[in-house]
Amino acid sequence: MHSQSVYNSVRVNSTRRPLLIKCLNAHFYSNVWKSISIATNPDVKTGRRGSHLSISPLKQLGESLEVPVHTIPQRKVDFRNWMPPPPITNTNEPHFSDPASESRLLVTASFGRILRPSLLRIFPPGQRLNVHPSLLPAYRGPAPIQRALMRGENVTGVCVIDMMEKKEGIDAGSVWACKSMVVPENATFPLMSVELAQIGGDLLVTVLRDMLLGKASSIPQPPVSSITPHASAISASDARVDFTSQTALDIVRLSLAISHQRPITTMMPDGRTLQLHHLSVSKSHDDLGPVEPGWAVYSPHTRTILINCADGKWLSVLKLKSQDRALLTAKEWWNGVKGLGVLHEGMLKLL
Repeated sequence: MHSQSVYNSVRVNSTRRPLLIKCLNAHFYSNVWKSISIATNPDVKTGRRGSHLSISPLKQLGESLEVPVHTIPQRKVDFRNWMPPPPITNTNEPHFSDPASESRLLVTASFGRILRPSLLRIFPPGQRLNVHPSLLPAYRGPAPIQRALMRGENVTGVCVIDMMEKKEGIDAGSVWACKSMVVPENATFPLMSVELAQIGGDLLVTVLRDMLLGKASSIPQPPVSSITPHASAISASDARVDFTSQTALDIVRLSLAISHQRPITTMMPDGRTLQLHHLSVSKSHDDLGPVEPGWAVYSPHTRTILINCADGKWLSVLKLKSQDRALLTAKEWWNGVKGLGVLHEGMLKLL
């Protein structure tokens, strides 16, 4: 299997960079493969009026290593007909590919695309690998790190698995290797992505070396049960908190998991969105008396906004950002709220 290898990944922001980069760094192990090609998303204009050009970190690394870099269509619908670059596909007939060759290997990590059967079949069974950051079958899906942090998992890990056709299950392939790690206290997504990337990159190289030595083997994943957690994509609704049903710790965990990509939000009495930044669970405040969930007050002692949650504990918020306004410290924001006429006995009810 000294192979022509195709390494796939979509465009990512910097918080997802480590998993991709660490896995690609296996390129340095010349005893694993002879050549490698990268397939990633094209450059995309972002920001106001397209003022910023977002470039795939994988593309940047590939170019620095003088590795061939190819782009996939930006739209998922256009990706359905995409074919890998030559020499994987026939140069003269772009929609034709030679039968699966034992010299070919496909590796994906955080790819964000479903590979159609005809594309997978270009690569032989057992040589279509995915590096997935969870202890499968737990957290199958596109957001395994975030969902594990949201649930407060103490242990997570990485698996190198076979890719299967969609009808057989997403992230459901046999496991070639798996390694666990303890989740540090107050771990954030950026921190966990770096740690899991290092583990995943090393694990991938180990699997490939074992394949070359003929001592690698894979085992089926354990069956999924009704309590096996799934890792669905993070949406805007995940970022909207409900103080009547979520505890202060729930909301802090949510922030640790997704605030890098979506700010944690609630609603002001007038319907405007309010972003909550730098969250923690505050100590008890008996001086505030019994309060229903959702009531907020400024604390001069902690210099934060305190919000009562479903468990009766207080969520401490260091900075806030009202809709269409700048990010402010808790005191600055509270001083502005006091002039709106929305306080009741010195407290604010968030929706």
